[in-house]
Amino acid sequence: MFQIWEAGESNVFIAKAASLDVALAKVDTLCRLRHDQAMAKIERAQERRFQFEVRDQTERTLARLSYQPDTTRPYQSVIVKELLKQP
Repeated sequence: MFQIWEAGESNVFIAKAASLDVALAKVDTLCRLRHDQAMAKIERAQERRFQFEVRDQTERTLARLSYQPDTTRPYQSVIVKELLKQP
């Protein structure tokens, strides 16, 4: 079991995921959402850097991603294929 958190001044639990692939997909979705918010100029998202963490069930950080939306181009996935399990 994995947990997705938004880290910062106060850590916010976002969701659980049954596998690492699902956790990474959820982090990618969160980054896409932040990009869309920045494009729409919502909550000054274009000026912020977002920190996401994937944690295990004991809340130990396994992976950390820092993301700042780039509104000069369309969203591009933050998850590279090498991170995902190959069938």
